[in-house]
Amino acid sequence: MRIPDIATAARVLALGHYQPANVVSNDDLTKTMDTNDEWIQSRVGIKERRIAPPEESVEDMAAIAGGKALASSGLTPDDVDLVIVATCTLETQIPNAAAVVAHRLGIDSPGAFDVNAACAGFCYALATANAAVRSGGARNVLVIGAEKLSQWIDWTDRSTAVIFADGAGAAVVGPSETPGIGPVVWGSSGDKSDAIRIKDRDDYLRQEGQTVFRWATTALHPVALEACERAGVDPSELSAFVPHQANLRIIEAIARKLGADKAVIARDIVHAGNTSAASIPLALSRMLERGEVRSGGLALMLGFGAGLTYAGQVIEIP
Repeated sequence: MRIPDIATAARVLALGHYQPANVVSNDDLTKTMDTNDEWIQSRVGIKERRIAPPEESVEDMAAIAGGKALASSGLTPDDVDLVIVATCTLETQIPNAAAVVAHRLGIDSPGAFDVNAACAGFCYALATANAAVRSGGARNVLVIGAEKLSQWIDWTDRSTAVIFADGAGAAVVGPSETPGIGPVVWGSSGDKSDAIRIKDRDDYLRQEGQTVFRWATTALHPVALEACERAGVDPSELSAFVPHQANLRIIEAIARKLGADKAVIARDIVHAGNTSAASIPLALSRMLERGEVRSGGLALMLGFGAGLTYAGQVIEIP
């Protein structure tokens, strides 16, 4: 048996993102439900969100974000041999999104699979990509979080319609001489699985907001701290804290308990809404684009959501 060459470390080489053009403001939502801008902002912190048109699919958005990340990395499609798409909102389960996206991007015969850990999905996929590169299972990996939550929402239900949105974010992971992705801290709370659910293919996404809020604001900051500890990083050394963009109140509560006083806190939810598995790469890519963070700094990512699942890791910003 021959042991393949194994990379000692991996890192995120580049990021990319995509959002649909259609902006839906809080005032727009008042036309279909009993709500208003003040009520929405006070509870979830959202001012507007992006919603894809019916003809734009999860795969469409994933391919655009993935293509941008690949172009930014300086690699070619031939350099990629594994594609992972994190999503929980495909219209159908077969075929998977990853194989479709890889084909559209001209990536020939890669390993291709989807990950469904809902809003924690991108962090799960990134940890898997890190392990694949370090073990020699892949040279370079394209990791994408993409969601079209709008097709699973009851647009008359203000408990969900004001929160969720569409978009995609992507990262290219490749070998590195020094570690650029810290150990993942992941887990689940299956006893609370009913808190966020879709009963069947004829139902909409439902969530018990208070249950999720209490869980997120009490159970997750220890996960964030452990991710820092396992990476050998003090929270004071972080350049950015990029949690899942679930709710502005949740984001700010976790950030206070984390104590990352020097870090820029991602608040992409204000203008992008909750895009589930897309939210973390989308937020960090936009922060880089706006110049809010710099290449080489350390970012703590923390995904959490339906399952209930969670995952956190520290990365070096590409």
